Amino acid sequence: MDSSLLIPAVAGILAMGVVGYLVNDVLKKPRGNALMIEISDAVQEGARAFLRREYFYIAIFVAVLFVVISATPFVATGEAIAESLGWQTGLSFIIGAVASSLAGFIGMNIATRANSRTTEAARKGVEDDKNPEAGLKNALSVAISGGAVMGMSVVGIGLLGLVLVIVMVDVLSGDKGWGQHPGWINGYAMGASLVALFARSGGGIFTKGADMGADLVGKVEAGIPEDDPRNAATIADNVGDNVGDVAGLGADLMESYIESMIAAMALAVGLNVIVAPALDGARDVVSSMQILPLMLAAVGIVASIVGVATVKFMPGKKVQNSLMNGTYVSAVLAVVASFAVTKIVLPDGFSIGSLADGIEKYTWFGVAASSAVGIVAGALVGFFSEYYTSTKFSPVKRMANNCQMGPAITVTDGLAVGMKSCLWPTICLAIAMLGAYELANFYGIALAALGMLVTTGMIVAVDSYGPIADNAGGCAEMAHLDKGVREITDNLDAVGNTTAAIGKGFAIGSAAFAALALLVAYMASAGISTADLKSPQVMFGLLLGGMMPFFFSALLFDAVSNAAFKMIDEVRRQLREIPGIMEGTAKPDYARCVGISTDGAIKGMLFPGGLAIVAPGIVGFVCGAEALAGFLIGALVTGVMLGLMCANSGGAMDNAKKYIEEGKVTDKDGKVQGKGSEAHKAAVIGDTVGDPLKDTVGPSINILIKLMAVISLVLAPLLAG
Repeated sequence: MDSSLLIPAVAGILAMGVVGYLVNDVLKKPRGNALMIEISDAVQEGARAFLRREYFYIAIFVAVLFVVISATPFVATGEAIAESLGWQTGLSFIIGAVASSLAGFIGMNIATRANSRTTEAARKGVEDDKNPEAGLKNALSVAISGGAVMGMSVVGIGLLGLVLVIVMVDVLSGDKGWGQHPGWINGYAMGASLVALFARSGGGIFTKGADMGADLVGKVEAGIPEDDPRNAATIADNVGDNVGDVAGLGADLMESYIESMIAAMALAVGLNVIVAPALDGARDVVSSMQILPLMLAAVGIVASIVGVATVKFMPGKKVQNSLMNGTYVSAVLAVVASFAVTKIVLPDGFSIGSLADGIEKYTWFGVAASSAVGIVAGALVGFFSEYYTSTKFSPVKRMANNCQMGPAITVTDGLAVGMKSCLWPTICLAIAMLGAYELANFYGIALAALGMLVTTGMIVAVDSYGPIADNAGGCAEMAHLDKGVREITDNLDAVGNTTAAIGKGFAIGSAAFAALALLVAYMASAGISTADLKSPQVMFGLLLGGMMPFFFSALLFDAVSNAAFKMIDEVRRQLREIPGIMEGTAKPDYARCVGISTDGAIKGMLFPGGLAIVAPGIVGFVCGAEALAGFLIGALVTGVMLGLMCANSGGAMDNAKKYIEEGKVTDKDGKVQGKGSEAHKAAVIGDTVGDPLKDTVGPSINILIKLMAVISLVLAPLLAG
């Protein structure tokens, strides 16, 4: 193995060692009483059943695409094509798909085991020790350990898989070296992207179909609390939180994490072609530029481990402070380390001049600063997402008060908040892109994307903590525990909604950077110097690509609606036909509801997922390489806006409901408008509208734009010339 790969490999192994420690830490905690164990087992079994079905269909797509990719050299001509595609690219494609699937399986498997253990930690503090503060800290420790298993699995498996592919390419390429075969490595990103799209969209359809059925029939019609055991959809709802927001989110950010590294490596190869004749030692410089993203990812793993340890072993007085402190610690460490690592990796006196610019030069400091720009931009996008979705700030407070005017105003306000929320994040992303370009050309933009995700281990840990806390609250409700236990889990869950919004902000922001870097790499590989807006082919692609996120979103909305319709019908049927459910003397058929959500998710994800895979090929082969460049630009611009709007609209509607449930809204006479009030019913309907926005459509769009970009990059040699 190339000695330069040793540090990234060790970092990946370290991450997996931390995963082993955290798994043991979670599993040694007590699970609670018999009823809590029964509830947890039901969630685990439902999640496993869904993953088995989902991975079966993903395997079919992977097998078909492997055959297509591997057979390409036999139906095409040209040495460049043969070296960029073929069975080598197909093999790395399979490794990427397996890596993403494995990380999702490990993370979700532990998350579904951490739920009752989190509840039991809270219960012990309230009921046995009479110390709710200790119960809160212990419950937080279990939940963050469970979330960190997903986070560290993503970065550990993702980085180790990439190192494995590079070593494989090095062996297969003989004396040419892995740097001369970027196409073979691109397959790894494509495999991770494919799994991410199906995991995010399928998981989102599952969870929101179940959630909408549980809310509309349970809360609005039957008037029973959330997670009440009398609601037949409640287990499916809890399963959905894990398949959508643990396995789905992990696959999403793993995809961005991998693609930002590969985009930077691909762009370094492009620079090799441009500057090698003009700069002594340029090839050595480019080799250093290729290894730098892997080194930055390695130090990011260490920073994430420190961040998780900060939350786990040095918690603050407030849960949100603890989680944000860990996030900030890891980000600061990553910024400092990025400068040190870049100075060490890039040669002394490093500078590269772009022949197109003539005199522009980029120093090691500019390269390091571009990565830091990404970290800062990611933090700002996360902050603005928090501002528009947190109960601490005025947009959600105002929306919660306006819920007294009915569900129509609630939904209108929620959409308005989401649209407004696009302003500042977009400005931040635009400035950051321009700054990163000025610092290190398009290579800087790719590193800015990686900078946003260099602490992916911490970001995913904090985000995956949310579903564990949510499930813990459901377990407390269904097990009829002391009200103080539910207060602790609600405290954890409320913070989880905010951290989830921040995580979605990071995901969308990094998607914009990564997709732009992949777009530039595609254009370089396809031999396109500029995307000329005067070209009818480019404009054709631009309009078609701009439409794509909307049509894709409509398909997901239809899938959620179909799944929710069947769920609502089933919950109503059980309440009507099974005597004793409302009296608590009979149990609903939870398994049937899980089966309905599983079927709905699998059927709903296949067509939009398949469309995302074939669309770049159709546009590229039918309309040409320039049209495909326009297509990717259009999808990038509308996709980022739509993703931000959907994620923040849904988050704001969800937290407006929680703000009302906390008893913080009063009418003009000073009467509290809490659970069961008309304002609360309006907020529940708003939350039901917002759920597929924030947990299905929004997260899936950023995967869509990256998947189409990386597929285009893989196909670029076939479209060149």
